[in-house]
Amino acid sequence: MSAHRRKTSHPARRPHRGRRPRRLARTLLVAVCALAVTAAAGAWYVYRDLAGSIGSSRALEGAEKSKYGDTNILLMGLDSRRDQNGEELPAEVLDKLHAGSSDIGGYNANTLILLHVPGDGSQAKAFSVPRDDFVDIPGHGKDKIKKAYGLAKAEEEDRLSVQGVKDRRQLEREGREAGRKAQIETVRNFLGVPIDHFAELNLAGFYHLADALGGVPVCLKRPVRDTYSGADFPAGRQTLNGQQSLAFVRQRHGLDMGDLDRTRRQQAFLAGATQKLDSAGTFTDPVKLMKLVDAAKQDVVTDAGWDLLSFVKQAKNLSGGKVAFTTLPVERFGRNHGEDINVVDDMKIKRLIAEQIGPGASASASAPSPGASPSGAPGAPPGPAAAAPAPAASGSSAVDGGGIPCVD
Repeated sequence: MSAHRRKTSHPARRPHRGRRPRRLARTLLVAVCALAVTAAAGAWYVYRDLAGSIGSSRALEGAEKSKYGDTNILLMGLDSRRDQNGEELPAEVLDKLHAGSSDIGGYNANTLILLHVPGDGSQAKAFSVPRDDFVDIPGHGKDKIKKAYGLAKAEEEDRLSVQGVKDRRQLEREGREAGRKAQIETVRNFLGVPIDHFAELNLAGFYHLADALGGVPVCLKRPVRDTYSGADFPAGRQTLNGQQSLAFVRQRHGLDMGDLDRTRRQQAFLAGATQKLDSAGTFTDPVKLMKLVDAAKQDVVTDAGWDLLSFVKQAKNLSGGKVAFTTLPVERFGRNHGEDINVVDDMKIKRLIAEQIGPGASASASAPSPGASPSGAPGAPPGPAAAAPAPAASGSSAVDGGGIPCVD
């Protein structure tokens, strides 16, 4: 009996031992599947929440697109102290922004950056357009490029008011749509390339973006102090909170090149923000990503139909110093109707852009009429700086090795 028991006892235990690994494997498989489903559901929720809540615009409907898989994105920063509905920002917010009254600034596009993302995955390029460049604005002749938005917005609101429209929010909404279309068309004609997408950010956006990221790293060559913008920073690398970030990108007083140095501040801020996005793990941390999404809802408007989830994934590949920044060249400074302007050579800039971004560029944009002067303002008296060109304006400040560019 004992021999029989020994013979039969082992086969009875073998299936029991074999079932444990299989059960464990099945349990792990179910757990992995559950995590995958949860992650997918979370990603879809973030996308749906972002796509459904962020401001959406029809300003690019029917516009020409880039070729060969390239993408051109226009980043527009409005110097507006109002929210997306045209309401004044709360007094405590204005105080934090160190931005003065809500009537200051109007709807000038003080930040204009064309981000070119090549379809072949090569290095992206960002071109900053100085806000005072004197260019053709459709329907308004020559003026500072930053004014295209506000001029078209006011014109559309006046047209609707004459037709009897009295709803203030409707006037604001339709006026802004006209402003976006005009600003995009002006930049497109000036640079000679299609614009596939755009993102519009108001003044408070820099503040909220920096806070959502937990601060943005920047680097200054020397200490600065400016009572106009509120900038008060030591030299060297440092991390700025929301209020400090806005002061950093707005400072122009006390800088040798004024607005042109402010343009480099904006580039440095974007470089620091993209590095922080990557290093902080924002793209893989649902809590941080949702905080960023919530910030975008308050301040950002994009074109309708833009696949923002895809761009968020793409943005990760643009971080860590993988974007080369360039400020477009200025020939000299001048004056027009009592205002300082940047005199630019339209054709030189079109050639520079075409050389930099390759065959995806379009030559269909309008060019200046033959014989026109670069400024397009015959007889305009030169400004005090007209005799000295702006050599640094055409320089490139590419981020090296994932670091932060040091600026004045």
